[in-house]
Amino acid sequence: MPKGSLIIGLGQIGMEYDLNVSIDRAVFTHARAFSIHPGFELLGAVDPSSEKRTRFTKIYDKPAFADIAEALIRTNPQIVIIASPTDYHKAILDEVLSISEPLAILCEKPLAYDILDARLMVELCKQKGVRLFVNYVRRSDLGVIEVKDRITKGKIAIPIKGIAWYSKGFLHNGSHLFNLLEFWLGECKGYKIMSEGRFVNGLDPEPDIFVDFELGSITFLAAWEESFSHYTIELLCNTGRLRYEKGGEQITWQAKYEDPSFPGYSVLKDIPQVIPNSMNHYQWHVTDQLSKSLDCQTASICSGIEALTTLEYMHKIINTNKK
Repeated sequence: MPKGSLIIGLGQIGMEYDLNVSIDRAVFTHARAFSIHPGFELLGAVDPSSEKRTRFTKIYDKPAFADIAEALIRTNPQIVIIASPTDYHKAILDEVLSISEPLAILCEKPLAYDILDARLMVELCKQKGVRLFVNYVRRSDLGVIEVKDRITKGKIAIPIKGIAWYSKGFLHNGSHLFNLLEFWLGECKGYKIMSEGRFVNGLDPEPDIFVDFELGSITFLAAWEESFSHYTIELLCNTGRLRYEKGGEQITWQAKYEDPSFPGYSVLKDIPQVIPNSMNHYQWHVTDQLSKSLDCQTASICSGIEALTTLEYMHKIINTNKK
């Protein structure tokens, strides 16, 4: 039986990103993903904006509520999606668990700006027996899973060195790449601040950092969101070069081969191998991996504990940055 689902928050990731794009071209939002996935039934949504509620009801033919408590009582969801601004995540999770007993909660990233709030969110879900997941969408992308498999099998050999460019804040968007690199390269083992950088909106720092992971080292560099968005990773290893471009829309691999002109030297192949990805339907794949996890199948989706680990390391870096 499909699991009933309620979305709290009808902003960009909740509903708006794919409003003007056909389903065959994109699934960027929770509303679209949960409305079409066979493992779930979209029961309704919550948002303070009457305009957004009206739009949601018109598109999805489901009720939309201004009040969280009313929505929970009326729909009794098994799955709750928290797609509100980060500042409200903790309060919403508290309210949800005080009123209802969902099977799982899927929360937007990061869990919270305050690390203590993030810890409390994970602990409360544990106490209530509610499974907590965090919407780091790249963990569920087919191309990312393929890269992980190649690293595990040694096709992308260790040790690995790389550069990761991020913009619009270390916590807000840098966390996507940090979490992804934890997935690929294992636990963070150490770091060094190279430049303190600036703060976005007075809250989110943008440092340049050198980070050691279990399987390699990555230099994180902050770009300028006001000029253009930029989220890329380049990994080098003894077997070749991986390029993760445009936030994951393009993933390519250049294997090394023996230089035909200079014996004893190796170079990278001129034509990269394209690793297929699914970023145009990223939210569907998160939803699909959630469904698999709830059905006790092998799944690639970020758990609350994994997301908290990401935040713990990032806050260590931020606190160092403040000293």
